Amino acid sequence: MSRAIYYDSRIWCLGLAETLVWAGMYYLFPALLVHWETDLGWSKTELTLAATCALLTSAFVAPKIGGLIDRDAGRWILTGCAGLGGLLLLLLTQVETYPLFFAIWIGIGIAMGGCLYEPCFAFLTHRRGANARSAITMITLMAGFAGTVSFPLCNWIAASTDWQTATTTMAVLILVIAVPLFWFGTRLRAGEAASDSVAEGSILVVVEIRKAALRRTLTRPVYWLLAGSFALLGLNHAIVVTHLLPLLNERGIPLASAVLAISLLGPMQVAGRIVMLLTERWIGVILLCGAVFVMVAAGGVFLGLAAAVPLLIYLFVSLQGAGHGVVSILRPLVTAQLLGRTGFGAISGAVAVPYVAATALGPSIGSLIWRWGGYDLVIQALIALAVVGLCSFGLAVKMAARHPV
Repeated sequence: MSRAIYYDSRIWCLGLAETLVWAGMYYLFPALLVHWETDLGWSKTELTLAATCALLTSAFVAPKIGGLIDRDAGRWILTGCAGLGGLLLLLLTQVETYPLFFAIWIGIGIAMGGCLYEPCFAFLTHRRGANARSAITMITLMAGFAGTVSFPLCNWIAASTDWQTATTTMAVLILVIAVPLFWFGTRLRAGEAASDSVAEGSILVVVEIRKAALRRTLTRPVYWLLAGSFALLGLNHAIVVTHLLPLLNERGIPLASAVLAISLLGPMQVAGRIVMLLTERWIGVILLCGAVFVMVAAGGVFLGLAAAVPLLIYLFVSLQGAGHGVVSILRPLVTAQLLGRTGFGAISGAVAVPYVAATALGPSIGSLIWRWGGYDLVIQALIALAVVGLCSFGLAVKMAARHPV
């Protein structure tokens, strides 16, 4: 990572802003799920359906937002969507009916689609080109602590007062701190260009090359195996993030211990990313990625044993957090190695679509599994997802070696 990135105040601003919008929009839902279930009287299935639809909405609006960022509207998109999310959180505190609760989360889904990682990284890539990687890595290291901010803060405030006060607090943090930070962090300095200029003919050629590469990729079993393996990881982690608090609560784990455990997911993600950056050149991205599946599966086993030995919760969180933390960095690296770099943007997006969809469906799928067999079945499903994902990934690597790009 370039040393210059440490002295770029704009990246610090974006990193802090991302931390707050992740904490206040994405992690707010799992942080307050137990409180909503108790206070509002709606079922876990109904509540998590709102989260699923919010995440699907964020994925649905992503292409349009990406196009606006390509047209140099990134500053307005990031700042405006953060503001929209903060205002909707304030409105959420007044909700009394489920349809309104659901509709507000659809709106928050639109806001997340315009201010979380994907649009921020698209903005940085648009502005900085090949130099964006250091900035992106720096931001992921900072925003990895979003859950550590959200879970203890929201639960402490909700336990002391109510969930409305907790939600208002996160809304104020976004509106008063994150919004100005986005505006400041996306400014141009003197002499910087807003975007690269490319001749119209060159753009058409590049578009055709990307389309052809994508068509070839979609016919390869390697793509489906690789995309499927990452989707299973995304589904696994989405279920964990949404259901870990009620799962531990059902097993009689004190709320304070449960909140501490889930709050450590963020720091473990950061720790995993740091270890990956230090070891990548010696171990290789393929072996590292395979290790992620093993870590997540082993973590599920420890979660199952935690009812008898509560301290195993922290071993589970360490493996789950570190494993998932490196996926956001490993996914494009592994994709390039197995599927090639020609038309990489389109191919990487195609690999990400099942991952995003699975992550969005995770809250609802977790609730359905819970209804069928309780949280014992959920834990078994978490282990199975990681094991099947490992098999799929191994087959993808083997087939790619036999039929290289």
